[in-house]
Amino acid sequence: MITVEEALARCLALAAPLSTETIPLRHANSRVMAAPAVARLTQPPFAASAMDGYALGSAATKGDSFTVIGEAGAGHAFAGRLAPDQAARIFTGAPLPEGAVTIAIQEDVAATGDKITLNAAAHVGDNIRPRGQDFTEGTALPSPRRLRPNDLALLAAMNLPQVTVTRRPVVALIATGDELVMPGETPRPDQIIASNTFALAAMIESAGGEARMLPIARDTEADLRTVFSLTEGADLIVTIGGASVGDHDLVGKVAADLGLERAFWKIAMRPGKPLMAGRVLGVPMLGLPGNPVSAIVCAHLFLVPMLTAMLGLPATAPQTRRARLGSDQPANGPRTHFMRARLSVVDGAPTVTPFERQDSALLSILTEADALLIRPVNDAPRRASDMVDYIPL
Repeated sequence: MITVEEALARCLALAAPLSTETIPLRHANSRVMAAPAVARLTQPPFAASAMDGYALGSAATKGDSFTVIGEAGAGHAFAGRLAPDQAARIFTGAPLPEGAVTIAIQEDVAATGDKITLNAAAHVGDNIRPRGQDFTEGTALPSPRRLRPNDLALLAAMNLPQVTVTRRPVVALIATGDELVMPGETPRPDQIIASNTFALAAMIESAGGEARMLPIARDTEADLRTVFSLTEGADLIVTIGGASVGDHDLVGKVAADLGLERAFWKIAMRPGKPLMAGRVLGVPMLGLPGNPVSAIVCAHLFLVPMLTAMLGLPATAPQTRRARLGSDQPANGPRTHFMRARLSVVDGAPTVTPFERQDSALLSILTEADALLIRPVNDAPRRASDMVDYIPL
């Protein structure tokens, strides 16, 4: 068995960045921008008013008066030029009139007819947004970058109607086993509902991929081979179950018959020991355990980082954090244990407390968990309040 760290390194070595495509900006949210975005104009393109008030032809002190000769609004520039004793009514976002050097906000001005008198001083540059204050033509937003709504606003302001992004990884999901039926079906007494695939598909899509749920592969080589044939066009094949050592665990054998180049099989972790990875049919393959919790925990640790790498983003292990341990724990054994746990705040300090039941089939425990407590290989007994590492879920 190899370590979790070595297994992740081998998984990431299989996951090369995908090709790119150009899409409308409207559909770019959460996509990974693959090339720098370069501004096609300067923002703001002109000196503009930051407030509603009056543009003045000179700086002024309290009590100075000006003659108002026009008005400037957003999208409606004042066409004339201000003399030192003249002013123009101006509104937020409007271009600064030629000759204007400051803006007095309307709360500091008393207006009578076409005359205004200042109730406070106005200094050169007050309330003016200079041209190019935000960015200038040619400014680049660096890549790679997962685009957020704020980024889309910036790209739109840069006058970019399209953006180059990494293609979404297409992931083919193959659940295996005679014991599985789909939700809504009536299982026999010896069958269960296929649940893993739905969590994995959601994780894939949240990470920026496209999940393709294939038919359940039954426990025959012929059926499994048929389902493998449906993976054409996928960028990553993920199998669920059938990777252990039982008589009906056929994934490794069938994949080998299809030319599997195995990167590893079995890792020193709980849950998830029978994890397998390699390359088959020309694409990376990740063989997840069949137990629901094992499959989902392994997906957090290995599948999501692989998708991140395929999208061209820096791919690393899931970020760990530190917290106080909420309960005494016995020594750990020869495998890294990722314990389902709950986060809380005790006496003002972040605290992580593992659930008493850690069986890898307990989805009801996993759904209550918001952290994975990490117990390193051969970790000594731990006491409540010890500082420990965890991965937030």
